[in-house]
Amino acid sequence: MADTHKQWLEKLEANSRTKQEQFMNDIAAKLRHPRMYEKPQHPFRGAPDFWNTFEWTEEERIKGFTENFLSVGGHVARLQTMEDVKAYIVNKAEEMSAKYVVRQNEPELAALDLEGSLAESQVSVWNTDADQYWRARAAEADFGIVMADHAVAYTGSVTVLSSPEKGRSVSLLPTVLIIIIPLERLKTRLGEVLVTFDEAGREKLPAGIHFISGPSRSSDIENDLTIGVHGPGIVYALLVG
Repeated sequence: MADTHKQWLEKLEANSRTKQEQFMNDIAAKLRHPRMYEKPQHPFRGAPDFWNTFEWTEEERIKGFTENFLSVGGHVARLQTMEDVKAYIVNKAEEMSAKYVVRQNEPELAALDLEGSLAESQVSVWNTDADQYWRARAAEADFGIVMADHAVAYTGSVTVLSSPEKGRSVSLLPTVLIIIIPLERLKTRLGEVLVTFDEAGREKLPAGIHFISGPSRSSDIENDLTIGVHGPGIVYALLVG
């Protein structure tokens, strides 16, 4: 019985391989290309040398990031100090009548003292109250305020990492997102950011790595563009330094 069962399995495998061969032969015939039985050689891996050494000056990075971020519907402001950032946020909150604001629990944001400066807004600091349902708090917020961990000029992208103090909902759920980008964190190439994750190792990677390139943009099958469906509809990038 065992031999019969074994023979039956071998027959099934042979039939499967025959069908597989026929399938691949049919594809090759339609492509008018001979079957390939060995994997192609890849003498080059990763980015070419010239790209690994490509570097913009600081002003070129600022110009490139600004143009790319504006091109997808974002807003960019160039500010000199964190005091200027504070004034900018306060003015925007008053201009847009922001009632609820949620921010990351970061030292740089705590130093702004938004809680004392936004008299007309309720400011919540992420994950500081164990009884608070923070996802709902972020969803009802008019403003979400975060610090950028990295930014990339060539693609106009900002990287925001998640942690217990930096919940991903702060950048994903509010109506308006304000991202503060210190100039020393603005790089030329995406590879300069990605390599830091490789160097950290798998065990030290955060739960979430988010690349933000302007406001949420979604299109249906007929290419009707809608802003703000899967994230903030208005995004401000504040370049500081």
